[in-house]
Amino acid sequence: MTDLQNEQLARISVDPRQAVVYEHGWQSWSPTAGYRLDQRPFRPVSDARRVGNYRPERTAPPGAFWGEGLLAVDPGTGEGVHVFATPSPAGEIPSIRADVEGDVVVVRGPGTVVHTVGEGADGLDSALARWGGDFAAAAGVGALRPPPTVWCSWYHYFERVTQGDIEENIAAIGELGLDIDVVQIDDGYQSEIGDWLTLSDRFASLSATVDDIRRTGRRAGIWVAPFLMGARSAVLREHPEWAIGGAHPGRGWGQDLAALDATHPGAEACLRDVFGTLRAMGIDYFKIDFVYAGAMEGRRADPQSTGVDAYRHGLRVIREAIGPEAYLLGCGAPILPSVGLVDAMRIGPDIAHHFEPLDGDLSQPSQRGAAMNSRWRAWQQGRFWVNDADCLVAGTHVERRADWADVVADYGGLRSSSDRLRSLDAWGLATTRRLLQPGLVAPFVS
Repeated sequence: MTDLQNEQLARISVDPRQAVVYEHGWQSWSPTAGYRLDQRPFRPVSDARRVGNYRPERTAPPGAFWGEGLLAVDPGTGEGVHVFATPSPAGEIPSIRADVEGDVVVVRGPGTVVHTVGEGADGLDSALARWGGDFAAAAGVGALRPPPTVWCSWYHYFERVTQGDIEENIAAIGELGLDIDVVQIDDGYQSEIGDWLTLSDRFASLSATVDDIRRTGRRAGIWVAPFLMGARSAVLREHPEWAIGGAHPGRGWGQDLAALDATHPGAEACLRDVFGTLRAMGIDYFKIDFVYAGAMEGRRADPQSTGVDAYRHGLRVIREAIGPEAYLLGCGAPILPSVGLVDAMRIGPDIAHHFEPLDGDLSQPSQRGAAMNSRWRAWQQGRFWVNDADCLVAGTHVERRADWADVVADYGGLRSSSDRLRSLDAWGLATTRRLLQPGLVAPFVS
């Protein structure tokens, strides 16, 4: 549905040739960009894309600009940038609409939206950075920890990764002398989506693999989609009452998916058990993915909890289970509701070996979408968290690989590699070696 709260918040006189409207998307993969007034903003190509990659319960209008919790207008007149935003990462996150009426931009949204105006010719990036710093401080974001450098299994092996593949790359890191702190086991080790403590037939022992990583002096990392349960999973079959009623997060892995209700006592206990067990195994780097599902609206065990409140509760449960020293990376995550709860955040869609998204939707894996969001969410670096532009993929099969390496260099606070290391050519290895430097915590300055 479309958010119908449309109180007029401002009428802004603009220079139609110079003005820019900034749309901030709902979650990591949602397109986020600044647009000229004559440009059409990116919209989902299908309802399935909207649910899984935009804001599930809301449909942005095609003929207007639309920000989820944040929208800004640079009038192009040399006067201050207008920022319209949610007052808090908790509670209801408003949708904010901007319509162009000749040389005026009319901004509408609920009365809870906070409207601030910058001074003088302060540019859009500076205005967003200033707002972001204030928002982070109000949300209690403290000093950020330097991120580790990471090798991740996903972009070469995908969900078919084996224990042997992990072992090969552990050895290759040492052979090649790469400055990699964490070896992250991505999707594929688990038996089903939701059954995180039982293994696929490609892994004989997760704890043995973790021990092998740690014996090299490196840290062990793992991927979990904590708020998803697959139709084939034992957890959903045995506990259907843990699903958020009426929430349908889509399909994936060849099956229908359900969203875990973190307010249900049994589901909360399951989260604590999963993450506590993995932490006790020696894992201290966690990438949590597809977490938009935890914020979906629907029937919950706690009927007073909004989707955002339930989501933030779930992230706090995960943090308590892994402890304050473990590193937590969010992905597929509602952006503003996550502020103050993760160490690092994926700020765009997945990178891919191809430049354009295969179905034309910029929320889908592609270099184009990942680069666009990395640029337009750069201001979040060092303010909300450490920005993750996504992994460096440097193999010869990667389209425009040098361009993507430049994006990682310019916008990647968290630096990670996701190639089969022994298959890299001379350029790929040199680029990987150059970019896998200690991560960045300093705020981005345009």
